[in-house]
Amino acid sequence: MSEPRHLPSSGKPVPSSTYRLQLNPSWGFTDLAEQAGYLASLGVSHAYLSPILQAAPGSQHGYDVVDHSRLNEELGGAEGFSRLREALGGAGLGAVVDVVPNHMAVPTPETLNGALWSVLRDGPRSPYAAWFDVDWSVESHAVLMPVLGKRIGEALDDGEITLDREGGPGGEPVLRYFDHVFPVRQGTEDLPLDRLVDRQWYRLAYWRVADEELNYRRFFDIDTLAGLRVEKEEVFAETHAVLVSLLREGGIDGLRIDHPDGLADPRDYLRRLERASDGAWVVVEKITEGHESLPADWPTAGTTGYDALLRAGGVFVDPDGADPLRTLHTQLTALPEDFDEVVAEAKRWVVEHGLYAEVARLVEVAAAVCADDVHLRDHTRRGLREAIVELLVAFPVYRAYVVPGEEPHPDSVRVVEDAAAAAREQLPEERHATLDLVRDLVLGRLGRGRRLDEFVTRFQQTCGPVMAKGVEDTAFYRWHPLVSLNEVGGDPARFGVGPQEWHEWCAGQQSDWPYAMTTLSTHDTKRSEDVRARLAVLSELPEAWAGAVTEWRALAAKHRSDVGWPDAATEYLLWQIVVGAWPLTADRLTAYLEKATREAKVHTTWTEPDERYDTDVKKFAEAVIADPSITQSVEAFVERLAPYFRVNVLGQKLLQLTMPGVPDVYQGTEIVDLSLVDPDNRRPVDYDRRKDLLSALDGGMEPDGLDAEKLLVVSQALRLRSERPEAFGASGSYEPLTSSSPHALGFVRGGSVAVVTTRLGAGLERAGGWAEETVELPAGRWVDRLTGASFAGGSVRLGGLLSTLPVVLLAREVSAG
Repeated sequence: MSEPRHLPSSGKPVPSSTYRLQLNPSWGFTDLAEQAGYLASLGVSHAYLSPILQAAPGSQHGYDVVDHSRLNEELGGAEGFSRLREALGGAGLGAVVDVVPNHMAVPTPETLNGALWSVLRDGPRSPYAAWFDVDWSVESHAVLMPVLGKRIGEALDDGEITLDREGGPGGEPVLRYFDHVFPVRQGTEDLPLDRLVDRQWYRLAYWRVADEELNYRRFFDIDTLAGLRVEKEEVFAETHAVLVSLLREGGIDGLRIDHPDGLADPRDYLRRLERASDGAWVVVEKITEGHESLPADWPTAGTTGYDALLRAGGVFVDPDGADPLRTLHTQLTALPEDFDEVVAEAKRWVVEHGLYAEVARLVEVAAAVCADDVHLRDHTRRGLREAIVELLVAFPVYRAYVVPGEEPHPDSVRVVEDAAAAAREQLPEERHATLDLVRDLVLGRLGRGRRLDEFVTRFQQTCGPVMAKGVEDTAFYRWHPLVSLNEVGGDPARFGVGPQEWHEWCAGQQSDWPYAMTTLSTHDTKRSEDVRARLAVLSELPEAWAGAVTEWRALAAKHRSDVGWPDAATEYLLWQIVVGAWPLTADRLTAYLEKATREAKVHTTWTEPDERYDTDVKKFAEAVIADPSITQSVEAFVERLAPYFRVNVLGQKLLQLTMPGVPDVYQGTEIVDLSLVDPDNRRPVDYDRRKDLLSALDGGMEPDGLDAEKLLVVSQALRLRSERPEAFGASGSYEPLTSSSPHALGFVRGGSVAVVTTRLGAGLERAGGWAEETVELPAGRWVDRLTGASFAGGSVRLGGLLSTLPVVLLAREVSAG
């Protein structure tokens, strides 16, 4: 077998599995330390920590870093982390950490971010000016601070902006606006207030100004997360010093990189990180679209697993359900059957509204290029904007990975050319030449220069936010024939992954990315793995589902408002969420619907909420949950799904834990977890219950219920990975098992571990069960780690193999001597 390409340096620790933990001020290093023994008994090798550097006060996630030089005091600080490492080490565990290189917080008060404070006080002369991606060429020569609740003239007239002459750090004068604090530029403190405000290196502004005139790069459309320029060596060094030190000291063993597509040059960043970490295990949060692959020249072990999630979940979706579910969706909602139409409309909304400022900056850079070249001067700003907007809307991936000064990879050229061809159809003929110019600018075909290079980089840094906000955070909430498909890294129009596709993809991963991460649930998934597992059953029972929805809509008619709200699309989403997450309380459902409807941006948004609509949707959801005629029918339908739900829950989990890669278990999901989108999926985990259940299973208790069965599958699979690392690592292998039934999916890892799962359980039942169907096991004696049953190699009847559980985890017996 050829040596895999993407491996950490020799001798560097590689997890056999990880357990993702969401740290916050209420559950920090000490709390995690108390669970070290449990995690070890579960079978994981590494605790996988959310960001640990100092974040804004009260941060529930850690992605809003304010100080890279210290560990988060609210999590326990350096002392707490030292105790955590001691506890993890004592349990035989390592740690990997989430890294946020793309941005840091603009906190309130602003004094909390020392680097930003320096820039606001001293402008381009600040030693930290290179840290932030600020356009100082704007007319005001000031960083836009869109924090005011009204226009600045009104805020001044109303006395809301005041000068505090000694209230800042070290007694320096500051400007105050409620909880916000801003430095005063030296020599301006004695000016009249309106002139003083106008003379700063920042521009206080009404918050709505941000979407049109923001002059610093931000994370997506979040004004309070300012982009960092880690392409600068000094910025990289200072922002990574603590984490690199922990890596070299053995305090942590690996890193997960958040949103590398937002960086100026992801490949260069990873190369510097490889050098700084001496080749540690590093995975990247990269979302691949369609048949897109991770760039082969990235020095990383692979992705964080959304590509694996799509395949492991897709195996349990019946493609025969696509047409009836899409037809039902169209009949109920009047939305188009073509998801691409919805995506284009959503992306266009995003570039014209939430990301208007980012597009405007691209236009200005392109216009400056044209102004510098007499041959290009007749391309107008309006024409450039129209071409840029349509190219962004047509772009099918997060990034093309064009590097200034390098010949673009053929895949990059194809992506840009295809997007330009699609954009051309949306533009009048007189704009085609301008589109060709924009295409050539994106591909770096006009040569080198500051503005030319900037356009190449900045266009790509804009593509990612357009994809994320336009597709995942808008279109996914508008169009949902089967909402379990609307997942990060997923494709709502793609119904199902067949066994052949599964085997081919896994073989490729084993060959090229054997230490990439695999996952089913994360802090970013829109529904937990088990919610998706239940909803996947609907693809097998579309007629029954259509009947149930019709009944519930009739029963709920009396709960709709006098204007008929919620709209049909929102109501259809509601029924899917109710079934997927049942039993569901009203407060969880209404919180989800508030987020879903505002992200959809059809009737209400976060920035311009429609209070009447929001209230009517909330009242409807509360009435549905309180109506026994509806809830009893829902319960009966969910019970009907139960046997097939069991097949999917256990099957997809076992696949994820044994497929090529390093499996991650999201906190709490070792038993059935029916969480929805953040913050629902960050709720506290009841570890005492999980410990007691695991202890009982280890004591010989037969699993009683799906919680126990899932925990058995998770613990046994993780333990087997630790016991037989040669079967699962880069030196192992992946070989499909031959079965006579399309409802069985199996494979062998490293010749010594075999997995067989049931798939499409409702279809199996309609086919009359396993009957005489078989699977071919390699020679030897195989013991099921889940039941203790033993099987000889050869042709084995599936009915006997899967008589107790719908999955088996087989370990080949090793002969003595």
